[in-house]
Amino acid sequence: MRHGWEGVVLKLFRAKDFTFTVTGAEQVTERYRRVHFTDGGLLEEIGVHPTMWVRLWFENAGKPHQRAYTLVDPKVEAGTFSLEFALHDGCASDWSRKAEPGDTIEATVQGTGFDVPDPLPPRLLVVGDPASLPAINSLLGAAPELPATIWFETTHEADRELPFRIADHHDLRTVPRQDLVANVKTELRDFVTPDAFVWIACDTTTTRALTSYVLKELAVPKHRVKSLGYWKAA
Repeated sequence: MRHGWEGVVLKLFRAKDFTFTVTGAEQVTERYRRVHFTDGGLLEEIGVHPTMWVRLWFENAGKPHQRAYTLVDPKVEAGTFSLEFALHDGCASDWSRKAEPGDTIEATVQGTGFDVPDPLPPRLLVVGDPASLPAINSLLGAAPELPATIWFETTHEADRELPFRIADHHDLRTVPRQDLVANVKTELRDFVTPDAFVWIACDTTTTRALTSYVLKELAVPKHRVKSLGYWKAA
């Protein structure tokens, strides 16, 4: 599949292309699906870091469409990993529902990157939703002994059954979508310290609103904030 103008731009930024092969899939919940892959040489060539993500290419009405997904349980020596799909209407979700062993999909790696905060904060402050859950789990796994408070946006009751990888020292706060921004603004202030680290990954509008609040109103230094809009609300 040709990747269109987006693929051309990515190539200019030295992006690398790979082909992944499906080895299996499982339905985690009614609205969440995990697909397993061999990596086509990705992990050996690129390596692995927390919250690492790749761009998958799907065909959408005859045109290329790319979406980003975080690697789940990457194993460098085996050359395997999984990806998790929050299911809704769209070509990416449709592809994941039909994925069977032997199917292949093209992928591009460019733009991913994350360093564990140094110095470590007293507590990770995390805001996310089902689309960013794999990245949240990866982030928590990068500093497994560090306490964390996670504000997690929900839109369906099944979102409470998602595969959170949390421990006793993790405070998970599920919040309905319509209340997320207000709740986070109200509660986050109590947690911010001079060495705070805040990680935000929701839809683009929510991410921008909360990032602006954290930087301007709470005065958290820019290098202690990591944010990324994972999707665009219709």
